[in-house]
Amino acid sequence: METYWRTIERQIQEAGEEPTLLRRSSYQKAIKQVIAALDAGRLRCASPTSDGKWETHTWVKQAILFYFRLRQAEPLEAGSLHFYDKIPPKRSFPKGVRVVPPAVARYGSYLAPGVILMPSYVNIGAYVGENTMVDTWATVGSCAQVGKNVHISGGVGIGGVLEPPQAQPVIIEDGVFIGSRAIVVEGIHVGEKAVIGAGTILTASIPIIDATTEEGREYKGYVPPRAIVVGGGRQKNFPKGTFTLPCALIIGWREEKHEEKLGLNGLLREMGVSV
Repeated sequence: METYWRTIERQIQEAGEEPTLLRRSSYQKAIKQVIAALDAGRLRCASPTSDGKWETHTWVKQAILFYFRLRQAEPLEAGSLHFYDKIPPKRSFPKGVRVVPPAVARYGSYLAPGVILMPSYVNIGAYVGENTMVDTWATVGSCAQVGKNVHISGGVGIGGVLEPPQAQPVIIEDGVFIGSRAIVVEGIHVGEKAVIGAGTILTASIPIIDATTEEGREYKGYVPPRAIVVGGGRQKNFPKGTFTLPCALIIGWREEKHEEKLGLNGLLREMGVSV
């Protein structure tokens, strides 16, 4: 099987170097096989490595971009819902998945057993792990990798990263809690069992500052495991004056006693964190 995917990877790379190859049926078939494998959870746009880091699979993301080029917009139906798009809604779901109308998961995304989609949206290339909740009006962007037992609260925006293909997608590790209306974009990596407070904005350029120590270690693009993060601001001097720029603050650390949802909510209330 590894040899099989190596062959397809090579075809995708060849098409990237010579786009006219996309006219050949063998290359079109390879692209469609990648999307079908993403839809079934056999392939991922990024995957964890043995050292705890993540590897972005550029050729898989490139195949998604090629798939858009091969498709033509057309009328689509999902029950009583009607669409006009290049990519149809997802139709194959593992046991225990719930998709509450009018939630939509696009073909080429994967929902693991036990996932619940309240009225929300999951884009192509995204992977959502077992028993994860995607609450009302939340979005999981293209190629985002979401772990198991994650709670994505109402109105959360998980960004999509398709281009450039080598860019790391947003990664949400197992057990993470993301509060309402938070935004996580630009390839941010949120470590296992971290807690993101409501309304917090995390981008590649916003510093994440550990306010629990005098040193105040700063992170960029990464939330450490079990960190409790809220939105903050810090002043910066400009020729026009002093202004407050956004940052994110680590104000505490999630403990074992807070693993149950009730315990977690109690912790957040104690620390004054909105959920």
